[in-house]
Amino acid sequence: MTMPPHPTPPAITIAGRRIAADAPPYVIAELSANHNGSLATALAIVDAAKAAGADAVKLQTYRPDTITLDSDGDGFVIEGGLWHGRRLYDLYQQAHMPWDWHATLFAHARQIGITIFSSPFDATAIDLLEDLGAPAYKIASFEAVDLPLIRYAASTGKPMIISTGMADANEIAEAVDAARSAGCRQLALLHCVSGYPAPAADYNLRTLTDMISRFGVVTGLSDHTLDNTTAIAAVALGAALIEKHFTLDRSGGGPDDSFSLQPAELAQLCQGAHTAWSALGRVDYGRKSSEIGNAQFRRSLYFVKPLRAGDTITADAVRSVRPGYGLAPKHWDAVVGRRAARDIGLHTPVAWDALA
Repeated sequence: MTMPPHPTPPAITIAGRRIAADAPPYVIAELSANHNGSLATALAIVDAAKAAGADAVKLQTYRPDTITLDSDGDGFVIEGGLWHGRRLYDLYQQAHMPWDWHATLFAHARQIGITIFSSPFDATAIDLLEDLGAPAYKIASFEAVDLPLIRYAASTGKPMIISTGMADANEIAEAVDAARSAGCRQLALLHCVSGYPAPAADYNLRTLTDMISRFGVVTGLSDHTLDNTTAIAAVALGAALIEKHFTLDRSGGGPDDSFSLQPAELAQLCQGAHTAWSALGRVDYGRKSSEIGNAQFRRSLYFVKPLRAGDTITADAVRSVRPGYGLAPKHWDAVVGRRAARDIGLHTPVAWDALA
């Protein structure tokens, strides 16, 4: 019976790297606010991401006045969570990456050979990133409902990745439609939980497989858990991209440091994600190359009594034992009751030409 061909999964390409479920996982190190106000630290994070094996490093491009209002009014002071009591404007003033750093960071990343792109938070950020030749755009979870922003980013024709934290299925569909209608032909979605950090149990990773079938686009994971288990498990469910916040020192005191990976952990993620993807392989019931040498230790049929030519082979004359040089044990019934075709020595493997 001829099986139908396996469908080619959706794919996007960023800076020459094909990203799809049938390609090695694309690991993005999210620099976010972990520069902690130092360009030297930001450059060191780019270097460390490259050394750890990440495929890309991602920035966030906003100023406090492009993302919020300078207000103490209701809703502008955070209540609960990691940033309790902080004014939004003050938090973003501390966390934002100065726009005049971008050119330096883009040039450095290109010099050392790691892809760099960013999350824009308004149209002016996209204009800046276009001037820098950004190869792709990432829409953050909190901006997934900003359809005009999505459409403006899509109008550049660049690949786009949209995180879906807090978005329901209808909102995700609206974001996808906005991107496609405005010209985005290479689109990816990241399943995400917008908790900082987020417990693994909140991720409901089975949603990944539903997203893949429901939206028909490259799908991955933006992971805010504190270790790599969730991300590596996501690869087994078809995640083609993995994004994790990345810092040089989790105790650095910045607004995002506490839920970010450190260099050794990012290296472990890159290695573990690739190992998980390699282990998926394809449907294959054949003997594997690593098994060939051990086939000799399978059970097989051996003569455990010496026989003369013409003797009847009785049940107590044959046993299923290791090693595996005799007939397979499934042939037991075909052997017992036959006659020996020749003299047979003790501990001889059973072979068809020994049977009359």
